[in-house]
Amino acid sequence: MTRVITSHESGKDPRSTRYALKQKAHVMQAVILRDVRTRFFNHGLGFLLVPIWPLAHMFVLLMIYTFMGRKAPFGDSLRLFFATGLLPCLTFMYVSRFMALSIVINRPMLAIPAVKVLDILFARAFLEIIAAFLMVFLTFIILLSLGDNPFPHDWEQATYAFLSTILLAIGLGVLVGVVTSMFTFFATIYALTLILVYMMSGTLFVVAALPAQAAYALSWNPVMHAVEWMRSSFYPTYNSPVLDKYYLLAFGLGALCCGLVLERSVRRVVLEGK
Repeated sequence: MTRVITSHESGKDPRSTRYALKQKAHVMQAVILRDVRTRFFNHGLGFLLVPIWPLAHMFVLLMIYTFMGRKAPFGDSLRLFFATGLLPCLTFMYVSRFMALSIVINRPMLAIPAVKVLDILFARAFLEIIAAFLMVFLTFIILLSLGDNPFPHDWEQATYAFLSTILLAIGLGVLVGVVTSMFTFFATIYALTLILVYMMSGTLFVVAALPAQAAYALSWNPVMHAVEWMRSSFYPTYNSPVLDKYYLLAFGLGALCCGLVLERSVRRVVLEGK
């Protein structure tokens, strides 16, 4: 007797978890491909240029400090000192900022019933995280070729620091992205805020060298903890009295939870405004 294969057994039952995951994967792939083309010069190869911007940023700072005759605030290499500060800071800024703009840029896609707000947010997060890893890899190769030692003293802590930075970026990216989807002008406010975050993250100086009151004020900035965590994993003698790893993790998880709850609460408002 020929056995009849039901739609559920074939994986085509819309109620099955396998089918739902497959459909979600297709949606994410479509959003990612559209993001690649719209942001990166209407060509997929433009994505390869993304890691160059942070590297150019670092190069300009090195040129300025070298011209001024400045020495590394800590350690022997100015390049390594900048890298350990700029990599986590710029990773946070790029990932969270472009997540914040993702709904505004891709709002027409919300007209497609299968595409949800979180699909757009996490698709952009995926692209920016890949770009961040490319930036780290290229920085590692450049430092190695210039004679620096780009190997962290503690690989495990360096990995945790970078992943915690990504968690913070995704958490704030989701929260700010949902807010921006309702109030577009908030993207400008967030961009200006990121300038202050950059200046107060200790990327170009040692926070512990500041007066106690100034260091305490900067400790409210979660990105500063990402920078301090990364530096402490590279320099065995870098003792940071202001580093609070749990604060960084709690801030990232808290922002992510708030963003997900907010998205659920205002989902209809965002879709009606598409």
